[in-house]
Amino acid sequence: MKLVITGANSSVGLSLLGRLRGPGDVEVFAIVRSERAAREIAGAGRMHVRVVSYDDADGLAETLTGADCVVHLAGILLEGRGTSYASANVAPAAAVADAAARAGVGHLVLVSVVGADSGSTNRYFRTKGQAERAFAESGVPATIVRTPILLGVGTAGAHAISRTIEAGRARLLGGGRHTMRPLDVDDLCEAIVRICRARPEGVRLLELVGPEPVTYRALLERAATVAGTDVALGSIPVGLAKAGAAVRAALTGSGFTPTVVEVITQDEVVERNADVDLGMTLTPLTETLRRILARGERAT
Repeated sequence: MKLVITGANSSVGLSLLGRLRGPGDVEVFAIVRSERAAREIAGAGRMHVRVVSYDDADGLAETLTGADCVVHLAGILLEGRGTSYASANVAPAAAVADAAARAGVGHLVLVSVVGADSGSTNRYFRTKGQAERAFAESGVPATIVRTPILLGVGTAGAHAISRTIEAGRARLLGGGRHTMRPLDVDDLCEAIVRICRARPEGVRLLELVGPEPVTYRALLERAATVAGTDVALGSIPVGLAKAGAAVRAALTGSGFTPTVVEVITQDEVVERNADVDLGMTLTPLTETLRRILARGERAT
């Protein structure tokens, strides 16, 4: 099976590559946008690294030719100077969808986010919904997987938890009362592999979340218990956080905007968890926390 992974240097991409590295029947093509990113991924065995621009329609289609499955992981939550949601979330997804149709790809997998909606008033959720629509309308069989906060090696969620436990204190947006369904990144990678092997017909939308709903405050308290320490948790009103984020964004170009505040304080709620459809047993949340804290995840 030829498997192409775009955005391969992301935390999910690196975890997926680690899972697929070594002998097996999967030939992996890891797609990144820069030589620096390519150097961060050491090719081995049946894994190949390619530097391809999403603006290079012919080069992208050539790379995807013969692929049984293409997994698209590229995207951002924090905008930066010269990088917008439209340029990072929508344009690459549309380019991959178009190239896949031209190349005769067998199946597409898009990793999206719980809350994605092309009609949302939130710009991040709206662009993730637009990316979903590009895949759904590509004419290529596709599976869209919406995910919650991800926990595991290299993830932003793991970094945030580890920083809080190390500091012993934190002020949480809205007191951390929003409900989350944290998913172990290894479980997501397992789901992706299963989908690529099955390559179902048509277009499917799956919401894959962790096995347990928990507030962010309760998540940090449990992490502290796992670590055998105490953590003091305060609160910041969401409205005040939005106002402060708006001022900082205007003055400094910070990517932490009111849009991001809305995203990270939204309740993660789904009607049906896709673990049932995929025949998976999800990693218990406490076990995921043990692994995170044992590794001492740090921000990079």
